[in-house]
Amino acid sequence: MKILYICTHNRCRSILSEAVTNHLSQGRIDARSAGSQPSGEVHPLSLKYLAERGISTEGLKSQSWDDFESWTPDLVVTVCDSAAGEACPIWLGESTKVHWGLEDPSKLEGSEEELARAFHQTIDAIQARVEKMLELELDKKHGSDLRDAAQALVQGE
Repeated sequence: MKILYICTHNRCRSILSEAVTNHLSQGRIDARSAGSQPSGEVHPLSLKYLAERGISTEGLKSQSWDDFESWTPDLVVTVCDSAAGEACPIWLGESTKVHWGLEDPSKLEGSEEELARAFHQTIDAIQARVEKMLELELDKKHGSDLRDAAQALVQGE
């Protein structure tokens, strides 16, 4: 199964989602991330807190969804509200789409402890959803079965 996580700037939440999914799925899912207006760099705290949890950051980069035109995902997950409201590229038309609506820890200002707590809460939320995704065996579903299971995953929280 192939999943594309989308966030407007592809620097934090979509990057975290890609890394956590690939880590937990152990090859069952090929997760990637992209943005409609990528910033060109991964937020440094995303890399820091992933590494602290023993999750590989190798190959993570901020990139455009246009870079994936020849890689058609089975599932597209928007993780920010602004990306959810954007029109996806035409080549994503056949992919199942779902919105996760994660809080953006990179937007917070505060102490190092407050930032760490925010990043860990976001990573925990992603991890819980990915674990549920694996439990529901979304990687073995297709078409309307995939769409229904992906929607139930979000609604069941």
